[in-house]
Amino acid sequence: MKRKPTFIESISCFIFLAVVVGVGFGYFKIPIQPILILSAAYAAVIALRVGLTWSEMEEGIIHRLKTAMPAIFILFAVGIVIGTWIYSGTVPMMIYYGLKIIDPAYFLVTAFIIVAIVSVATGTAWGSTATAGVALMGIATELDIPLAMAAGAVISGGVFGDKLSPLSDTTNLAPLVVDVDLYEHIKHMLWTTIPASIIGMGVWFFVGLNLGESTATTGNVEKMLNELDSIYNWNLFMLLPFAIILWGAFAKKPTVPVMLLSSVIAVFVGMFSNGFTLIDGATSMANGFNISMIQSNGFDTPAFSETVTSLITRGGIFSMTTIVVTIFCGYAFAGIVEVAGCLDTILDSFYSKVKTVWQLVGITILGSAAIVFTAGVASISIIMVGVLLKDVYLKKGLHTKNLSRTLEDAGTMLLPFVPWGVSGIFYLEVLGVGPGEYWMWAIPCYLCIVFAMFYAFTGIGMAKTSVSEKGTVSKEVNSY
Repeated sequence: MKRKPTFIESISCFIFLAVVVGVGFGYFKIPIQPILILSAAYAAVIALRVGLTWSEMEEGIIHRLKTAMPAIFILFAVGIVIGTWIYSGTVPMMIYYGLKIIDPAYFLVTAFIIVAIVSVATGTAWGSTATAGVALMGIATELDIPLAMAAGAVISGGVFGDKLSPLSDTTNLAPLVVDVDLYEHIKHMLWTTIPASIIGMGVWFFVGLNLGESTATTGNVEKMLNELDSIYNWNLFMLLPFAIILWGAFAKKPTVPVMLLSSVIAVFVGMFSNGFTLIDGATSMANGFNISMIQSNGFDTPAFSETVTSLITRGGIFSMTTIVVTIFCGYAFAGIVEVAGCLDTILDSFYSKVKTVWQLVGITILGSAAIVFTAGVASISIIMVGVLLKDVYLKKGLHTKNLSRTLEDAGTMLLPFVPWGVSGIFYLEVLGVGPGEYWMWAIPCYLCIVFAMFYAFTGIGMAKTSVSEKGTVSKEVNSY
C-alpha cells in the first residue's frame, strides 16, 4: 500500500547524497557517476518503503530524462560546433585578433561583456561559453590571466544572457509556470541582475588593473600567433559560422538546427580556406579537431607548442558523452526522489512555517537551491517550486513575477556551482576549470540571491497585488 514518505525518510535521501558526494567526490576524488547511482539506490530503498514498485520508479526516471532530452540535443550540437569551428578557424581567429586587441587590464570585464552579448543573442549560456568563451580562455592563457578568474567572468556573462534572453528556455519556463508575461518577467529580473553584474564588473575591473602588468612575454604571444598563422589562412568567411548563429537567434529559429547548419558551413569554410579535407571535417564533428589533420595535408609543418596543441585539439560529439552519462545517473536519483514524493514532503514542511515576505523569498531560494543541487538542472526547480508557491505569493499580496524572478535567481544563476550538475561538468569540460576554482569569481551568480533577500527585507523592488477571493490577481496596486 502506497503512503506519503515521512520528513525523516525524505530528508535522509538528500543527507545521503550530500555525505557520499562530499566524501566520495570531494575527498577521495571518486568519479561522480557511480556516486549518483549509489544515491539513487538509497532513494530506491526509501521508495520501496513507501510502497512504490520498480516499474513506477522506472517511469519516474524516464519522465525526468524526457525533460532532459532538449538539453542533451544542445550538448551534442555544442560538441559538433566546437570541433567544426576550430576546423574552420572561427575560434582560432577570435583568439588571434583578441590577443592583438584586448588589454590584459580590462580582460575580465571585456570577457563578461562579450559573452553576455552573445548569450543574450543566442539564448544559451552553453553555446556562448563554448564559442566566444573558449576563444577568451585561450586569450587568457597567453596573457597569463588566472584561468579561474577568466572562467568566472566568462560563465557570468553566459548566465547573464541565459537569464535575460527571450530565447532562453528557463526564461520562458519561469513566467509560464507562474502565469506572468515574458517581458514583464525579464524586466523584473533587472532588479537583481543589473546591480549584481555592476558589482561583478567593478571587482573584475580593479582586479584587472593588477593584471595589466602581464607576465606573459611578448615572445610567447608572438610564438602562438605565428603558429596559428601557419595553420589557418585568415579571412572574413571564418566569421560566417558565428554569423549564422546570430542570425538564428534574431530570427528566433530553433537552436539545435541552427547550430548544426553553422557546423556544416564551418566544414566548407575549413576546406576552402585552410585546405583541410572533407573527411577531416566530418571527423571534427565526431571526435573534434586534431593536430594530425594539419600534417595529413602534406604541409611541412613544425612541431606546435603544447599551448596551441591543447587549444585546438578539442570538440566533437563524443566529447559530450561524459556529461550525458552524468545526466542519466543524476536523473536516476532525481526521478526516484520525485516520484516517491520526497521533494513534496520536504517543501510542504517548510512552506507551512512561512509568515513574512522575507521568509517566503528565503524558502523559495532554499527550495530552488536544494532541487538544483539535487537534480543539477534549473527546469525541475522552476516547475516544482513555482507550482507549489504561486498561491502563497498571491495570498501574501505579492505579484507572481517576484516568484518567477527568484526562481531564476536561485535556479539559473546557481547551476554553474553544482560540481556534479550538467552545467558544472560542461564548464569543466569546455573551459578546463571546475566550480571549485571559479565559483568566487562568478560574482553576479551568487549576488543575485543577496539582492533578492535585500529586496524581500526592505520591500524595494517587490511588486504587489490585490487578491480576489479565488486567490487570483485582480490588479497590480503597487510596483516599486
